[in-house]
Amino acid sequence: MTKTIQEVIDLIIAEIPNAPLEDSVDTFKCGDPGQEVSGIVTTFTATLDVLRRAVELDANLIITHEPTFYDHRDNTDWLDDDPVYAAKRAFIEKHQLTIWRFHDYWHMHEPDGIQVGVEKVLGWEQYEHTDNRYIIHIPPTTVGDLVDHLKQKFGTSTMRVIGDLAMPCQRIGMLLGAIGGTNQIKAFHLANLDVALCGETTEWQTGEYIRDAIAADQKKALIILGHATSEEAGMHYLVEWLQPKVPDIQITFIPVGDPIAVV
Repeated sequence: MTKTIQEVIDLIIAEIPNAPLEDSVDTFKCGDPGQEVSGIVTTFTATLDVLRRAVELDANLIITHEPTFYDHRDNTDWLDDDPVYAAKRAFIEKHQLTIWRFHDYWHMHEPDGIQVGVEKVLGWEQYEHTDNRYIIHIPPTTVGDLVDHLKQKFGTSTMRVIGDLAMPCQRIGMLLGAIGGTNQIKAFHLANLDVALCGETTEWQTGEYIRDAIAADQKKALIILGHATSEEAGMHYLVEWLQPKVPDIQITFIPVGDPIAVV
């Protein structure tokens, strides 16, 4: 049975507690929701390379977690004369692609869809969430061994760390994405975290907080995964979650990886 793009999105939103919201970034960014769905791509961010691959797959619905046009709400007035924006917009229009953002609602899902995907990759599904779903109690380890585990599971050779690699740890905060330095600091204090995993941080803020915590003999560490690395697995998990709901539509996850190279 065929479905329109809008019907697929309505089906997704119906699964989210307290959705739809009056004010959300989870909207169509371009395209025609009335089109029949030819295929679906899920991704962390709808880069031009992702869009090209979607065309190759004959997928006209791209579900992205992050903005398409470099602004949290995808406002484009400030990009009117920008050649990069123009090239991307022209490609989208030429191939009649529809892009929908799935950010707020995926985090609102019970449990948080992004975190579920990340925990699956890390093999942490069985570990206890006690007072907060974003806090995980893992078996006792050290920061260094935790970093090695993360590098192996995420397939990366480097990782940024603030803290003592020999420090014992067990209580882990899943501060994925970019929640801001103030919220990161509050989480360390209010949730009494040993270690936080984050996508991005504010170096002058959270970085210096951790440095002072160590100097004050309050054992803390921050592991900076990179924004894409910290959330991409959640958009991969979306395929598993959504496919049974639309069994006749091909859904493909396209990874983007970290745009930053360490040289």
